[in-house]
Amino acid sequence: MKGLGRVLNVVPAASGVHIPLANASAVTFVTYEDDGTTIATIKESVDGASEQALDCDVYPHKAPGVGGTWTAMAEQDDTLALGGDTTNDAMCFTISAEQLSDGFNCVEVTVDGGICVAILHDLTQQRKPANLPRNVV
Repeated sequence: MKGLGRVLNVVPAASGVHIPLANASAVTFVTYEDDGTTIATIKESVDGASEQALDCDVYPHKAPGVGGTWTAMAEQDDTLALGGDTTNDAMCFTISAEQLSDGFNCVEVTVDGGICVAILHDLTQQRKPANLPRNVV
């Protein structure tokens, strides 16, 4: 076992997917849209149902999608926007399990276009990649 299964699990196409945090302490989302107009909306749910806006502070960073220096963005809540920043067209932010409301166990990020990858990390149980639990609801 290297990283996958020991340290992290990945959802390559994560936009609009309910990701449970039962087996991970946090999930980091990475978005990319070539024109830099990404808007990401964050919700929480109970097993994929009863979704609502996630009421928590998020500290996103932005960078060029081809690699470069990450720059801190202003603290935001349930909607993150890159605006028209065509230089910094990638965004990265983390939601921890402790930020979810009582009784809620999943995070959903919907991106208005482009790519959204979810990286579940700080796994509570380490497994071989083939034995990882389902990471979407």
